[in-house]
Amino acid sequence: MTPPDAPHNRWSDLDRPPLNVTALRRGLLRPESLWSELEVVETTGSTNSDLAERARSGDLAEGTVLVAEEQTAGRGRLERSWTAPPRSGLFFSVYLEPGDDVPVERWGWVPLLAGVAAATGLAKAAGVDTALKWPNDLLVTVESEERKAGGILGEFAGDGIVVGLGINVSLRADELPAPTAGSLALAGAVSTDRETLLRAVLRSLEHWYGEWKGAGGDAAASGLQAAYAAGCATLDRTVRAELPGGNSLVGQAVAIDGDGRLVLSTDDGLQQPVSAGDIVHLRGAAGGLT
Repeated sequence: MTPPDAPHNRWSDLDRPPLNVTALRRGLLRPESLWSELEVVETTGSTNSDLAERARSGDLAEGTVLVAEEQTAGRGRLERSWTAPPRSGLFFSVYLEPGDDVPVERWGWVPLLAGVAAATGLAKAAGVDTALKWPNDLLVTVESEERKAGGILGEFAGDGIVVGLGINVSLRADELPAPTAGSLALAGAVSTDRETLLRAVLRSLEHWYGEWKGAGGDAAASGLQAAYAAGCATLDRTVRAELPGGNSLVGQAVAIDGDGRLVLSTDDGLQQPVSAGDIVHLRGAAGGLT
């Protein structure tokens, strides 16, 4: 805790130490590693926007990682904002170039791949069961309720794709931006050390990206499709898909297909793949609607 006589400073929360960039580079930037560059900045608008701008200018190598201690204009899907107190979470983006090894029509799997990697890495390093809500949310359980603790955003830029992750690590109950939000700390994490968590997620991301890219982007052959389905909290539930253009579709989520789409079984007996949209869990969710 900050001493009571200390001057007010939003960076002085001793429960939230700054990241040690030297230690992170030493642990991640190994020979033959995917990760080629790692930078930690004190604050920025959006790590995704920063890397995308560099990618469009041609000034970016695959495996670049940009981490911010604070994001002032973080973006989620559908241009939603993502903000949190300084050093309370992991806010970072990576740049990947699947290149000629993977047909571009399969690049849509990259954000889903990042979700599998994040859930796997956090389960190991934080000891928290992290589930995936299709297409881009990370869920944890807080007081028997599913809460959103993280989100993923992918966007094409330059010759590759920028993938950003925002993960609530140490957010306290009075800091949550919404009643449906959560954090690793509130979910009972055994560790909220952000360096440990970041290394775990990036190593998991390197593993899954290598498997997927080595299989030519084939999600089934690489095991990615099965891994996503196994960790997806959306499957086997009745959901409402709020589609682009204002339409909606209600059905039971029965599968993730080979293109990464969510397949809904509707009351009229049809199976309808959904490639984009907001998903609301209507029944079967712990704690009700999510």
